[in-house]
Amino acid sequence: MSKLEIRDLHVSVNTDEGAKPILHGVDLTISSGETHAIMGPNGSGKSTLAYSLAGHPKYEITGGTVLLDGEDVLEMSVDERARAGLFLAMQYPVEVPGVSVSNFLRTAKTAVDGEAPKIRTWMKDLKGAMADLKMDEAFVNRNVNEGFSGGEKKRHEILQMELLKPKFAILDETDSGLDVDALRTVSEGINHAKATSESGVLLITHYTRILRYVKPDFVHVFVDGRIAEEGGPELADKLEAEGYESYVGTKAA
Repeated sequence: MSKLEIRDLHVSVNTDEGAKPILHGVDLTISSGETHAIMGPNGSGKSTLAYSLAGHPKYEITGGTVLLDGEDVLEMSVDERARAGLFLAMQYPVEVPGVSVSNFLRTAKTAVDGEAPKIRTWMKDLKGAMADLKMDEAFVNRNVNEGFSGGEKKRHEILQMELLKPKFAILDETDSGLDVDALRTVSEGINHAKATSESGVLLITHYTRILRYVKPDFVHVFVDGRIAEEGGPELADKLEAEGYESYVGTKAA
């Protein structure tokens, strides 16, 4: 069983005015097969946590440790983190002109596994995963995210998760901008990818609607760069009913 351990993590973001502290001592442990939901108001540091774990250069780690199966994640480069088993589905996936979906995914799979997948097996896996996510096969020849709708971009993120089979998947507001049908499809894709690879999932969201489909084992309330409360799925129901007012003193937007 794999384990991702975050201990007393402090992070600052570099701005024109200098370093601005965002995370103020985050403690969190995720094991294989577990789903942890992080919920909180805008500006609470949820996405900062996601991008810091992935190694975004904008964020500076000023204290704490992150261990993946005992290995120091913070000493790894971005590509080393991916090969070690970390995966980030971005809130706003970027376009990659001139690179087809098929080439992008096969290159990523080769980099993570250390060897290229056999073409026949690869195409079968790719088309099967696309069918599960209700993605037209024509997308394999399109440039990555170029001209994609919001829902298509999010499906493509979960397609990567399905094919790369990470130890831990960090999903940063994957539900944002999805209609009801796309939300259900993407959620089913997350559940399938998690079940087939025993991935641990860190699901960052504002809302409880995705949690109706992707059932969390643990819910963490994130406020002002810290975890303010932790609990089981019932905590999400409390947030749905009461919002974040009791944590921040004012009603969240």
